[in-house]
Amino acid sequence: MAVYYINSYDIIDTELYQEYGPKVYPILLRYGAEVLASDTTPIVLEGQARKMNAIVKFPSEEAALNCYNDEEYQAVKAIRINSTANCTMVLVREFSINLPNANE
Repeated sequence: MAVYYINSYDIIDTELYQEYGPKVYPILLRYGAEVLASDTTPIVLEGQARKMNAIVKFPSEEAALNCYNDEEYQAVKAIRINSTANCTMVLVREFSINLPNANE
């Protein structure tokens, strides 16, 4: 079952943060991830938006957690941590519902 990282944070050091994307992308690909959305100009409907908002799909929870704990990612994660503030990162499971069969 697919899982999704949902990330929101403020970029406080633009120059440093520019290093993050090119370094994290190959690591994401190695774990089968797909960046579904990445936006620095979101439309706020409720609450307070952060500067960066992203949704990243992984094929499984195991792949997502292995990516997050990857040794190479730790140095890249430090770039994100040192260039951002107010970070929220959650891992959510794909929604599924069992609907009754209309033919039964």
